Amino acid sequence: MALRTVQVLGALAVLGAAGLAVAVGLTASTLPSFQTLVKTPRGQLVTVRGVDGTVIATVGPAYGEWIAGDRLPETIKDAMVSIEDRRFYSHIGVDPQGIARALQVNLAAGQFVQGGSTITQQVAKNVFLTSERTFGRKARELVMALALEWKFSKAQILELYLNRVYFGGGAYGVDAASRRFFGHSARNLSLAEAAVIAGLVKAPSRYAPTADSEQARTRAKLVLAAMAETGRITPEDAAKSGLSTLRFVKPPGQNSVRYFTDWALAQLETLTDETVEPLDVETTLDLRMQRAAEQAIREQTPDGVQGALVALNHDGAVRAMIGGRDYVSSTYNRAVISARQPGSSFKLFVYLAALENGVSPDDIIEDSPVTIDGWSPRNDNRRYIGEVSVRDAFAKSINTVAVKLADEVGFNAVADMARRFGISTKISRLPAMALGASEVKLIDMTTAYASVAAGGVEVRPYAITRVSTASGRVVYRHEARAPRQLVAPEVAASMTRLMENAVATGTGRAAQIGRPVAGKTGTTTSNKDGWFMGFTADLTAGVWMGRDDARVVPGLAGGRTPARAWAAFMKQATEGQPAAPLYADAQLEALSPEEEAYGYAPEEDVVVEDPVVSDTPPETATVQGEHAPEAQPQINDAWLDGVLQSTPNPHQ
Repeated sequence: MALRTVQVLGALAVLGAAGLAVAVGLTASTLPSFQTLVKTPRGQLVTVRGVDGTVIATVGPAYGEWIAGDRLPETIKDAMVSIEDRRFYSHIGVDPQGIARALQVNLAAGQFVQGGSTITQQVAKNVFLTSERTFGRKARELVMALALEWKFSKAQILELYLNRVYFGGGAYGVDAASRRFFGHSARNLSLAEAAVIAGLVKAPSRYAPTADSEQARTRAKLVLAAMAETGRITPEDAAKSGLSTLRFVKPPGQNSVRYFTDWALAQLETLTDETVEPLDVETTLDLRMQRAAEQAIREQTPDGVQGALVALNHDGAVRAMIGGRDYVSSTYNRAVISARQPGSSFKLFVYLAALENGVSPDDIIEDSPVTIDGWSPRNDNRRYIGEVSVRDAFAKSINTVAVKLADEVGFNAVADMARRFGISTKISRLPAMALGASEVKLIDMTTAYASVAAGGVEVRPYAITRVSTASGRVVYRHEARAPRQLVAPEVAASMTRLMENAVATGTGRAAQIGRPVAGKTGTTTSNKDGWFMGFTADLTAGVWMGRDDARVVPGLAGGRTPARAWAAFMKQATEGQPAAPLYADAQLEALSPEEEAYGYAPEEDVVVEDPVVSDTPPETATVQGEHAPEAQPQINDAWLDGVLQSTPNPHQ
């Protein structure tokens, strides 16, 4: 019986070996030639250019020069074999001792925790297979490794490995790693440098010098010790390698352009299905404007506060984008992802709906207490001035008037107007929505204001103008769609005039830049968010400031730092361009001298803005607003006392 069992097992072993031999032979026959593998594309490189053709980013895997095995330093070969596969030159592609050791560890753990792969197996996985951790994929890897050893020499396999393996920091291949971490070709690697690079394969993200230089050195010490154990170097060589004083190349700075390129390239897969050939992507970004935007946000945003800016031409071309103060510390793009309450800047849609329903800028509205469904909004200075024109109510950002207008035309009409102008987030239909209770995105608000600047024509923001391959084949070209009129031109013109007056005499005075400007401020309850939205004849920009955790920012108001940041950006962005009139100036009669001289505009530190809380029930909601102090025929002590008493103390 025992003899019969041995015979059966022997027969199975022979059949198994024969089957394995057939599988290996068939696999080897289908393998491409070594030269084909050398020339095979190793990843798609995407080059991103600004509007003037300047390269602003290169995205994708980095591959250095393919270096033939006989031109690579022996140090890197010895280091890699010593730490990754000591029996590389003696096994047949699979190391039974390594497999047995890994199998024992994995069975004890109940999962894959140790690979036990040879260099040949790693080539099989990296070049021909996936990183899937299953027994089926491991079996295919074993067959492929045996086939590689059958078809190629050890030198060729090691050359494939060193030029293909991932070393972290986006670097594939030893030459890319050498240039990435040391700034020179892999042909000139020192012993210490070779030890660092060889040590990266086990865990590139953990040991890469760009992630942790000390971890990289610690790992390299183990490589040097392994080289000494295998006789590749002496202990004295390891001690004198200079590892402790080795200098790494600092990674290039990730500046604010990455906010734009991240946003733009996310759209790329919908524009072309080319995934292999390198792509050249031409965009709308204006580097001069981008630098101006970066400087404005950096210099004007208070400490501990985030800032974001979007600027676009009135055809929708995005010229600048800042998603935060520092891309390196936070890649979160507040310009296109974050949704925050817009405060009084949302009144744009209230007044658009009112103008479309026949309200005139010269109509008189009563600034007086109002209660709707048990909710009573108030002005920020707790005062009411009685009769006021629609024009002046907008300039002063009077809350009660905005709510009365919204109630008159219908809160649904206001919400529909916001949706019509591109607001993509959820819009409340409760009365508090008139003062900006609904959260919005900065890019949506900027697009809405740009549509007003364009005469009521829909503006669709875009970033990519053309995509071509390395061979010059154009795979995408931006084509403007037929424009859609959102509101009548005269409605857009009247709205522009209201916003122009808001900058000239109202809450937006800090945004004056010596040329025609229209805009609107916005500040939310307890100064958590500050906004300024505005445009010149050719360019619209939106600025938001606030904390990511939505905590109070003492003194933050749309008419202060956001308006100043907007003005600082616009001054540089429009430098050298003639001061062209706004759309409204060409359509409506100019303001009378009395209107131009309307009111008293207080100093910036007296302009008080504080709109909007969240969507709480009408019985408990308290919505505050921006309200520049009322114009008075005479400026006296009583008037000044009233203003100062209504101004919140930022230190309280």
